[in-house]
Amino acid sequence: MQKKQDSAKENEAASASQLIDAHIKEFSDWRGKTLARIRQLIKEADPEVVEEVKWRKPSNPLGVPVWSHKGIICTGETYKDKVKLTFAKGASLPDPSGLFNSSLDGSVRRAIDIHENSVIDEEALKALIRAAVALNASAQANRQARTKKKSD
Repeated sequence: MQKKQDSAKENEAASASQLIDAHIKEFSDWRGKTLARIRQLIKEADPEVVEEVKWRKPSNPLGVPVWSHKGIICTGETYKDKVKLTFAKGASLPDPSGLFNSSLDGSVRRAIDIHENSVIDEEALKALIRAAVALNASAQANRQARTKKKSD
């Protein structure tokens, strides 16, 4: 049974990666190149990242690329004038380089709007991704500890 579940997860991951490939190809201009570079940086920062596609609908059949590791790290959306990288728990992340420049008024998420001629501080972005993974891991460990206490 476990092998069947693992195989299904691998197929889902392959499908999600293929959908993200298609999403990138759909934007043959700077937005596609930017999203592809962000994707590469995310994978460099966290080789265990899981690619997913969420929120597919008729108006957005390819959905939204999502990168997860023990919870959502971030999403990547393409708009007419920008590529938006939204960190699910961005408000709780250290951002010493000041990458966050959008969604600053919320108490949970933070985003980075990348415009056509923007230069990405790649090392700072990778540090932010690693911090998001660490935050997800600590939140998961805390949940597991609370669950264990309840069952004791």
